[in-house]
Amino acid sequence: MSDESQMIGERVRLELGDAIAGMRALPNSSFDLAIADPPYGASTRGRWRLDREHTLPGFGGGWQMAAHSWDRLGGVAGFELTLAWLCELKRLVKPTGSLWIHATYHNSGIVNVACQILGLEIINEVVWFKRNAFPNLSARRLTASHETILWAHTGGDRREYYFNYAEVKAREFPEDALKTPGKQLRTVWDIPNNKTRAERKFGGHPTQKPLRLTQRMLLISARPGGRLLVPFAGSGTELVAGLLHGMDCVGFEIDPDYAQAARQRIQSVLKDL
Repeated sequence: MSDESQMIGERVRLELGDAIAGMRALPNSSFDLAIADPPYGASTRGRWRLDREHTLPGFGGGWQMAAHSWDRLGGVAGFELTLAWLCELKRLVKPTGSLWIHATYHNSGIVNVACQILGLEIINEVVWFKRNAFPNLSARRLTASHETILWAHTGGDRREYYFNYAEVKAREFPEDALKTPGKQLRTVWDIPNNKTRAERKFGGHPTQKPLRLTQRMLLISARPGGRLLVPFAGSGTELVAGLLHGMDCVGFEIDPDYAQAARQRIQSVLKDL
């Protein structure tokens, strides 16, 4: 990564291009944490819609599921791609660090198997319960109300990964009905999927995560002053969270529109720091 124009401030670098090719140019064990939100392989060519004038409670505005070319993955090609980017993350994240990997039922099994093949130990499988998940408009299956998040590490049997246990146990998360101060954090997280106006100000992403979800991951596993790798940056949520946590961040995004939205969002946050 030699293009200095990709720097946003002094602590965030966002590269426009393929994540696997970009990561191959980075030195071994150069990051303390990685958060991967890869393509799920969930897109179809259907166009289900929820009109803005709907009367369903708990949903703010319209919604449309479109067919995204970057999310049409599956079969052997999808498995090989998963192995490729996970292999790079294993090389780049220190044994004292860890990885967070987002998934749904479309790809969680593939990610789990790939982690086992590569010797990435899964610390926990987290279920992110979304109270306000979108309804199932086809009425042909149950309404999907959760996503899977895998917490893994690269250290093998040494298990040197950082875990901010005491602070996490003491912390209160007001929106999470399953967590009270002084109780251990469980593997089911009750976090609404709402994004604030600031989070969507410069444009959203179809799989954009709420900032508070990523901030919880960083509270658990990231030291301020460390380095964060985000191979699939999207609209920049993980980079913003890392910046707010006091980390130096490197991200990749292949879509120029999402990369531009992420840059604008990060620049806006920098103005307030």
